[in-house]
Amino acid sequence: MTEAGQPRIRNFRDFRWDAVEHRPYKEEGSAPFRAISRQVLFEEPALGCELRYFEMEAGGFSTLERHEHMHGVMVFRGHGHCLLGTTVRAVKPGDLVTIPAWTWHQFRATAGEPFGFLCMVNRERDRPQLPTEPDLSALRGVTEVAAFLDGEPA
Repeated sequence: MTEAGQPRIRNFRDFRWDAVEHRPYKEEGSAPFRAISRQVLFEEPALGCELRYFEMEAGGFSTLERHEHMHGVMVFRGHGHCLLGTTVRAVKPGDLVTIPAWTWHQFRATAGEPFGFLCMVNRERDRPQLPTEPDLSALRGVTEVAAFLDGEPA
């Protein structure tokens, strides 16, 4: 974190930024996910939000979850699929994804290549909620969603 008003430039190379820690996505065992990491690019209080970069290896995926806070996502690298509620969409670099509050969401690297996205969220936010068995059953009631959750998006 920098002092308020102090300029700083962090150079970008090979999908990493200078002086930005490459972190695990979440604590192992805290939720289902695979082959994903994160970098917090901006977390300064004066901004009121955080900008993070998540990257997954081919076949990787983020946690299926929902929150009270919304997200703004920009696909930055690779191709994949995104689950929003009960809709599955293919996504590619430059695509913008708005994730409303309390919407089930998950990203998957489905194109046999690394997949990365920028994610902007409130600096102070609630903890994610994982789906219960009834939630999963309802989601799996949609054929397209069931295929996505099984790693086979249409």
